[in-house]
Amino acid sequence: MSDQPFPPEDPKAFLALCAGEWMSLRSSFELSEGDDDWHASEKGELKVSCDQKGEQSVGRLQVMPPSGHASTLEFSTDGRLAIHGGAEELTGLWRFWPDGSMELTLPQADGAMVQERIWFTRANLRLRSTTAVDAEGHPLQGSFCTDIRRVSKLAS
Repeated sequence: MSDQPFPPEDPKAFLALCAGEWMSLRSSFELSEGDDDWHASEKGELKVSCDQKGEQSVGRLQVMPPSGHASTLEFSTDGRLAIHGGAEELTGLWRFWPDGSMELTLPQADGAMVQERIWFTRANLRLRSTTAVDAEGHPLQGSFCTDIRRVSKLAS
């Protein structure tokens, strides 16, 4: 279990609470005209580390899936978000809400907008919902993810 305060009271505490090894189940929904392949579910594992050094930064998360292709999320003090992964860099905004959740907003080159809300119901249970809308605001896809922190058993 994390040694961080729960529920997180500020963005730094939220990012620190994200650190750990997580088992994930994601359900994705494509909002298209057809009836085939509109839904998919996948299991996965993530390792997340948190670095909170730097004057212009609230913190940085490094996310490592089993594939080994890490991505880094940098949270600036002015609410900007930069995601580095592979050859591509995405930029957007982040916001910490009074209920202890965090919202990430990522505009896409084609005018679409992806928004993810992340919150904890327990220190070891994290929920994420993601929606994508096109440039006119029409829904494109959505997903919901449940992340459970891997914890070690106490020695008896």
